[in-house]
Amino acid sequence: MLRKRTTIRDYQIELQYFKKSSIVSFIVILLLTCLLLLNLYDIQINQYQDYQTRSNDNRIKIVPISPNRGLIFDRNGNLLAENRPVFQLEIVPGKVKDIDYTIAKQQQIFPQITSEHIKAFKKEQRQNQNLRFKSIPLLTQLTPEQVAKFSVNQHKYPGVSVNASLKRYYPYGEGVTHIIGYISRINEEDMKKLIREGKNTNYQATRNIGKVGIERYYEEILHGTSGYQKVEVNSQGNVIRILKHVPAIPGKNIILNLDIELQLYIYRLFNGRKGAAIVLNPSDNSILAMVSSPSYNPNLFVHGISNKIYSSLIDNKNRPLVNRATLSIYPPASTIKPFISIAALEEGIITPTTTRNDPGYWNIPNSNAKPFRDWLRFGHGEVNISKAIEESVDTFFYQIAYTMGIDKISKWMMMFGFGKYTGIDIYEESKANMPTRAWKMDRYNAPWYQGDTIPVGIGQGYWTATPIQISKATSILVNHGKVMAPHLLRTIIDSDHNSNLTKISKIKTYPSIKGIPKQYWNIAADGMKLVNHGKKGTARKAFKNTKYLSAGKSGTAQVFTLSENEEYKAEDLEEHLRDHALFTGFAPFKKPKFIVTVVLENAGGGSSHAGPFVRKIFDRAILGKEKDLKD
Repeated sequence: MLRKRTTIRDYQIELQYFKKSSIVSFIVILLLTCLLLLNLYDIQINQYQDYQTRSNDNRIKIVPISPNRGLIFDRNGNLLAENRPVFQLEIVPGKVKDIDYTIAKQQQIFPQITSEHIKAFKKEQRQNQNLRFKSIPLLTQLTPEQVAKFSVNQHKYPGVSVNASLKRYYPYGEGVTHIIGYISRINEEDMKKLIREGKNTNYQATRNIGKVGIERYYEEILHGTSGYQKVEVNSQGNVIRILKHVPAIPGKNIILNLDIELQLYIYRLFNGRKGAAIVLNPSDNSILAMVSSPSYNPNLFVHGISNKIYSSLIDNKNRPLVNRATLSIYPPASTIKPFISIAALEEGIITPTTTRNDPGYWNIPNSNAKPFRDWLRFGHGEVNISKAIEESVDTFFYQIAYTMGIDKISKWMMMFGFGKYTGIDIYEESKANMPTRAWKMDRYNAPWYQGDTIPVGIGQGYWTATPIQISKATSILVNHGKVMAPHLLRTIIDSDHNSNLTKISKIKTYPSIKGIPKQYWNIAADGMKLVNHGKKGTARKAFKNTKYLSAGKSGTAQVFTLSENEEYKAEDLEEHLRDHALFTGFAPFKKPKFIVTVVLENAGGGSSHAGPFVRKIFDRAILGKEKDLKD
């Protein structure tokens, strides 16, 4: 076979084709190079800022710094809420590839890590998913031995560390819980509220928030302002250097009006019994003591309370979680008779010289309804207003209630603060109920009957009140109509560089009850003095041989209504059906320094049980020494 011979013409054709291909390739390469250069220009020049930001986002991190929480003191400088250093095992999610694997490995080192700890960790991780480099505690309150055990293995677990932090601690425990409250982990509801209020950025480094009591009410003052660090990190997330440091501003310290020694003394007096006690200074309505019994240890909540313990508190029939001083409602019973007296005198329902005969019962005029009975079966004989207060004559006040009517009674008693919030500086408070015609129609879809008014005249029926309301009303009487809110806060200590500025708490006041002659206030107060020191005063035995004069009014609140011929026998009843014992009073009589209001649940008669209790508190407050704690 013969090979084809290449001619000069063929060579020229191939050469021409090659030149054309080369030119086209050169043009394509040139165009691609231009496109590359244009793209580089766009990236380096036009999009420089964007890529620099992205790079910095990967390289530079903002680490928020939590402020130290402000401390809480009593009026004498005793520390009621402090910050104690604790060690805790923490994980930074952004530095860990497999969270579940890492937690499982930590359980091998710390068998104390339970499913509840893991659940709480993951819940907080979800809440802070935008803060991947924020450390989250897995186990708190580590012992020195546990810290040492982890330190040996720490190199195996990047992103896991043991850190020291300050944790809230309440040295007086359950004795002051219902005043101070407690802090606990920020939950979803807390975070939603912070977001609504625009405060969430100030809590990026904070794990706890005030839940109840003073801790909650003064959260903004106690919390402080978060700081931050701008840090440079490497590809493993480790900090290379700190670029900027803005320190957190600590929360302010506050001083309460509370006298912790008096507070604890009263708490010991209760000895686990159900009830509440309040001590006010009537000059400004500062709260010197406020006890609710039984109580609970607030320190349980600081580190995360277990479901088992929390359930035991919730299910406890004695309701230790409830602040009885401000939330529990009771019929105020005869403690309100001095306030009713002032209203009746001012309305002209009675005069200072009005007398009535008490046979032991009272009937609604022109009615076949069953009689309303006095606590003394055969009555008190001839009674005027002073004797009616001294001996707590029910029939005298039945007649006042009948003549005055529910409209005037409710109007006057609301002026004394019943059926309203007192203004105390904690959120846990009930308005209770001062009944009106409109209230009954709204509640029961029924009209107000004349018979409904009669028991209201002795603080029973539909009328309910909290201990703090009774205490405030007593203050109004002592101050002849001046109305002030009971308050716990005394001062705020504001740190300003090298100087400490003390801000005095303002007293919240309300419109005074004006126009009442001084004589009428004195008639009620003198009647209360006779309760404690009169020949037939209902509390004379409790206040026998005191070194000071005092005034008071007892009350016995019925838990259920007896039938017409049924006789009350406490010993035959279950405890929860027995009467509540109430007492409110003030001392010394001429220049009162203390108002004491006490409710003892299911204890019996007010004068026989609450009276001696109040006597011990007055003795401790005035004489400065503890009396025998036994009943």
